[in-house]
Amino acid sequence: MQKRSPSLSLSSYGAGWSANRRIAIVAAIVAVLLAVATVVAWLSGGNNGHQAPDTAAAAPAPSTSSSEDAPKPAAGSGSVPHPPRIAEPVAYAKAAAQMLWSYDTRTTSREQQLTGMRAWMTSETMYADWASVVGQVPDPVLWSRMADQDQHATGTALEGHYPGAFKQALTEDPAAITKAYIYVVTVNGKQQIAWKKGGAGAEQRAVTLAVQCRPSHDCSLAAIAPNVTQ
Repeated sequence: MQKRSPSLSLSSYGAGWSANRRIAIVAAIVAVLLAVATVVAWLSGGNNGHQAPDTAAAAPAPSTSSSEDAPKPAAGSGSVPHPPRIAEPVAYAKAAAQMLWSYDTRTTSREQQLTGMRAWMTSETMYADWASVVGQVPDPVLWSRMADQDQHATGTALEGHYPGAFKQALTEDPAAITKAYIYVVTVNGKQQIAWKKGGAGAEQRAVTLAVQCRPSHDCSLAAIAPNVTQ
């Protein structure tokens, strides 16, 4: 049996939301909607909707050092698509999930991947948890190994929805979201992976995203949740 190439699972490498960003995001999204205890249980108690490949799970944890607070500005974005002009949270979250699950190490360096992903983020630094996005990308050594195998993947978002707890919170206090206009969206889909010598595979994917969609503005990505909440 052919040994599987190390794969980039952009929803299984997450290092979780950083503490400072989590405080800001929780305060903006749900602290005014739900009791603090309920919020903590909601964000930390979900189960991932998929299992990472064995080789990916065994890989070293990605670096989230201060040197990666922002990608190199001159790197370009390689194969990473530009963010779409979408003003609806679920539609934008589905597009963002497809972006997160897609990559091409044949044409895109790790720096270019980060630069392309950074363009999807909200410009409001109070709510932008860039560390949660950087945490999805393999470290430079693993990316190099993947590039040696010409590894590339295409993500497909099959369905997106607001988690039940978030919908309930909005029902109880619809006006509370008007502070930051950040919506929690879970996207389910699949990722098709290929590499040298005809190697290929497909896996189910799921991710919960925080998406900012202010009135009369295009949406943007705020954060990737550490767990999938359905």
